[in-house]
Amino acid sequence: MTTDTNNEPEALVEEPKAVSAKPKRTPAKAPARTTRAARPARAAKPADGQAPAAAPAKRVKQAVEVRSLPRLMARYRDEIRGQLINEFGYTSMMQAPQVTRVVLNIGLGEALTNARALEVAPGHLAVISGQKAVITKARLSIAGFKVREGQAIGTMVTMRGRRMYEFLDRLISVALPRIRDFRGVPRKSFDGNGNFSLGLREQLVFPEIDYDTVDRVRGLQVVIVTSARTDPEGFRLLELMGMPFARPEAA
Repeated sequence: MTTDTNNEPEALVEEPKAVSAKPKRTPAKAPARTTRAARPARAAKPADGQAPAAAPAKRVKQAVEVRSLPRLMARYRDEIRGQLINEFGYTSMMQAPQVTRVVLNIGLGEALTNARALEVAPGHLAVISGQKAVITKARLSIAGFKVREGQAIGTMVTMRGRRMYEFLDRLISVALPRIRDFRGVPRKSFDGNGNFSLGLREQLVFPEIDYDTVDRVRGLQVVIVTSARTDPEGFRLLELMGMPFARPEAA
């Protein structure tokens, strides 16, 4: 058997296998950081003839209701304080005296025998002042008055801020002029430190009191506490506010 020397042996070459085209794996991208102030995507404009899409709901801050200042409070800041600075020569407006609080007090000695007084009197103070009254109790035992320590003997309420100025405005403009044969409040009712004390014989001078709820006429005490250091400063403050002081010859 002869072999052809001219012909080279066939090379044993394997045909390449078909490689499937698989997508390359790419590392997942980290999600974009979102901020609190991220703006929502704008809605697409509606086509002609279509109703506009509803706007996305937005968080709207509730508007704070701005209440007007009480009349007497605004008058003190605009007029009275500047006049006090000019008259007394204060170097700062913080030195000008002002009313810090008003205290209403009703003594209930009758509560020893009439328990209903502890229900009616605090209710009247609440109507007059606009806030709940508290019951005051005896600190000491007094045998002469048949009072024991811790026994309820009165009611009181302390007003500050807006309610204080609103009460003073009603006291000066409405309540005091309703007193029969009124000739002014006494000028000598100061305590030496600019605080003024006033006594009213009946609670009916306030128009807020309902006559049907009155079981007995009771007097009450009104104490006006100011930041004044002397009586002339406190007197001038209340006088500019409109307190009807009696004339010097009738005081």
